[in-house]
Amino acid sequence: MNTADVLFETAIPELPLIGRGKVRDIYSVDDDHLLMVTTDRLSAYDVVMPDPVPGKGEILTRISLFWFHMMSDIIDNQLTDLTVADVVRDTQLQAQLKNRALVVKRLKPLPIEAVVRGYLIGSGWQDYQDTGQVCGIDLPKGLQQAEKLPKTLFTPAYKAEAGAHDENINFEKVIELVGEKLATQVRDISIRIYERAAAYALERGIIIADTKFEFGQDQQGRLYIIDEALTPDSSRFWPVDGYEVGISPPSFDKQFVRDYLETLDWDKTAPGPDLPAAILEKTAAKYNEALQRMTNP
Repeated sequence: MNTADVLFETAIPELPLIGRGKVRDIYSVDDDHLLMVTTDRLSAYDVVMPDPVPGKGEILTRISLFWFHMMSDIIDNQLTDLTVADVVRDTQLQAQLKNRALVVKRLKPLPIEAVVRGYLIGSGWQDYQDTGQVCGIDLPKGLQQAEKLPKTLFTPAYKAEAGAHDENINFEKVIELVGEKLATQVRDISIRIYERAAAYALERGIIIADTKFEFGQDQQGRLYIIDEALTPDSSRFWPVDGYEVGISPPSFDKQFVRDYLETLDWDKTAPGPDLPAAILEKTAAKYNEALQRMTNP
């Protein structure tokens, strides 16, 4: 593992730190811009692991950029023409950040995560087993785990406070939170992006089972897609050749980490356990494979 390729946490003295998420460090640039740095941190079961995945932040940034540009005719995105060198003077920091940091528009995030599902898996599968529904949407009886849904579902979640789990909500609750016009716009755009991406990915041997988007507004109320888009962190990517209905298919993400954690006597609360180098390297290779399959012509 090349430690020069690893960034667990940033320190940029010349910019005010707004906050650290599970993966991203956010800094204030000015009234109109933020610096968003995607680190190599890895979370599992909502706990940030003590060991980073080499190169993960750069891979996530490159994948997001790819999708932002592909979907630009559907919705405007957070990107600007500014570079890291425009907002960070320290040349060593510039070199460290240039492939994993973006100067983005400073927007007001919506209080929801726009979750889109094409397949019945995860919390959607659990919901269906319990109620026959997913987020209040009735589904046919007899569907199996990982089965392709009869139609793409918009199953939003309410963003929880830091450290808490997001709460699945129905579309009526989204209307309560943001109004019917904006709720409908977010739903329709999310489904359009997902369906275009899913068709593209399928041609490259990847099933996008589900994904989540975040949106923000400027002072004029214009809607933008923000944060990240269609990465292995925000989506379930399954290899077509490993897909089978009735099981939870292998995925292009932290599967190796989760499988390893399940072998430990760990209660899934912080602090997370140390991770073996072999597990981190396998995880990095999976993220990189997703990048190559998606972005290579």
